[in-house]
Order: sequence, then C-alpha cells, then structure tokens
Amino acid sequence: MGKGKILVVDDENDVRDVIRLQLEQKGFNVLEAMDGQKAIDILQSGDNMVNVGLILCDIRMPKVNGVEAIEFLKKEAPGIPIVVITGYPDTELATGLLKKGVKDYLVKPVEKEKLLAVVDELIAAGKDIDF
Repeated sequence: MGKGKILVVDDENDVRDVIRLQLEQKGFNVLEAMDGQKAIDILQSGDNMVNVGLILCDIRMPKVNGVEAIEFLKKEAPGIPIVVITGYPDTELATGLLKKGVKDYLVKPVEKEKLLAVVDELIAAGKDIDF
C-alpha cells in the first residue's frame, strides 16, 4: 500500500522523472503536472484534494508560474503542505514564500536524501487543516 499521493509540479520532464522515481521507490503515489494550471486541474479532479498529502512545486514555469500556483493552492487547498523546488535560488522569494506558508525550499538539483527527508517529515506531520 502506498504512503499517499504527492503532486510534483515542474515544467521539466527530466526533473519530474527523477523526483517521481525517487518517491515511488519509497512507496509514494506521484501525480505530475507540467505547470501551475495543470496542478490546479489535477487537484480539482476526483478525490485528489483530499488524498494529496504534499505538493512539490517549481517556481519558473510557463502559463501559471509557481508563485501564482502556490497562492491559488494555498487558498483552495490550505491544508496541503507545499515545498518549493527551484533551479534559481532567490533569498527574497524564498522568504516571501515561507511567509505565505510554504514549508520548505529546495534548490535543484535536489539531493535524494534531502528530498526524501523533507517529504517523510511533512507527510508524517500530516496536513495543516483537517477537512
């Protein structure tokens, strides 16, 4: 039995593939979105709003970027923890996102151990809000 669903939002296929493989090896069920709009669509379909336990989200993406997606996701699914994954570290942006409720900020390429430690910790902590 899997440990729950994790939504990975990144416009780079290879980044999503690596993260998905690392998470699936640990028993997680991974959903993928290539941009913020797709992430929102995925969350709004089926029972994903209830079953997604964590969102890993890139910042620089086409259509709906990570910052816009995070603002929407925080409003629509306030209980789901969000971790930012970015190839462009920006202290000001990181601080602003953490103030908005983002749980962590990882810089690409993310080390497998660091990724899994953050994911395990946040999944174990559970959602911020129970519906």
